[in-house]
Amino acid sequence: MTNFIRIQDVMKKTGIARSTIWLWVKENRFPKPVKLSPRITVWEEDKIQEWQKTQLTYTK
Repeated sequence: MTNFIRIQDVMKKTGIARSTIWLWVKENRFPKPVKLSPRITVWEEDKIQEWQKTQLTYTK
């Protein structure tokens, strides 16, 4: 079952500001949200976690 999270939780999990999240969504650099109703927008938590894994870079 998919867990949905709101923008506040996305911000907490990623450390990314609200305006940056929306900019990156627009630029296709961040997972697209799901519209549950005209006033409720959520993200699939597993897609956020997958995105975070792709952003990891390791240093030696």
